[in-house]
Amino acid sequence: MAKKRPQTKAKRPQLTDGQFPVVGAREPCPCGSGRRYKACHGRAAAQAVTELVHRPFEGLPGECDWVALRELVPAATVELTLKDGLPEGVPSVTLATVLPMAWPALRRDDGSVLLGLQNDTPSGDISRDLADTLQRALTADPGTPVQARRAPADGPRLQDLLDPKGPFEPVVHEGFEFWVPDPENATPDVTASLERANAAAIPTVKLTGVDSAYWCETPEKNHLRWVMPHPEEQLLDALARLHAAGGSSLGEGTRLVGSFRAHGLTVPVWDLPSDVRAEDVEKPAAEFAERLAAALAADAPLTADERRARGGLTNRQVTLS
Repeated sequence: MAKKRPQTKAKRPQLTDGQFPVVGAREPCPCGSGRRYKACHGRAAAQAVTELVHRPFEGLPGECDWVALRELVPAATVELTLKDGLPEGVPSVTLATVLPMAWPALRRDDGSVLLGLQNDTPSGDISRDLADTLQRALTADPGTPVQARRAPADGPRLQDLLDPKGPFEPVVHEGFEFWVPDPENATPDVTASLERANAAAIPTVKLTGVDSAYWCETPEKNHLRWVMPHPEEQLLDALARLHAAGGSSLGEGTRLVGSFRAHGLTVPVWDLPSDVRAEDVEKPAAEFAERLAAALAADAPLTADERRARGGLTNRQVTLS
């Protein structure tokens, strides 16, 4: 009978957590533990990829407008400022609500970059997914789109790439002509795509007198949807105080109908008569903002009427993300 060879243990490579390469889930872990990657160092990576970040835009300039452009606004763009400046050959970086063919990003022929915001993202952290797409777009060949992929779990987030002091000033468009530099001379296919997208866009206007409030027009009635940065419980208490006191409307024929949650923020929604335009609610919205500030500062317990009003608002609350 042949003798069994003595078993020797191979020396495990000395790697730090940040040095482990990504391998197949069922392959041996590169750390040398003998376990499969998915049961060893891949477990933390998988958890980081799937764990939901409830406020992915927190810490960015204009967090409320990031949420609005992600969830509410059909066609808008924002010029982004990178923390380290623009790379050579990239004249500008522009955030866009949506891009043709739902591309995650596009490097134009002139080297400029368009980054799409309303795309599905493969992980639970929209900020990390967008940052990965942006980095790849900055080095993509001019004239090519950037395809979707799963971002590395330890990759940078938008908060790491964008200048925290840079402006965030959304420009709302009536249509998607910003997709092409010269829409009047676009090909028939591009023209047809633009026409379809424009026909589906809900007319939307950003108010100028208050932050992150957007008027929109629908066939039956108009709406004002206002993304607010206040903690949810405090904001609901304040809205309940105003509602119980008859101070939650934006004028005759308008009413606060509820709110929804989106990316960790609360978005109150008002119904408006169909003849009320965006300019008509500028002054009422500014006056409401003053009433809301006073209600937010109140710390007395809610009255019975206010508790009932709060219950009604809570029952009509919807979570989008």
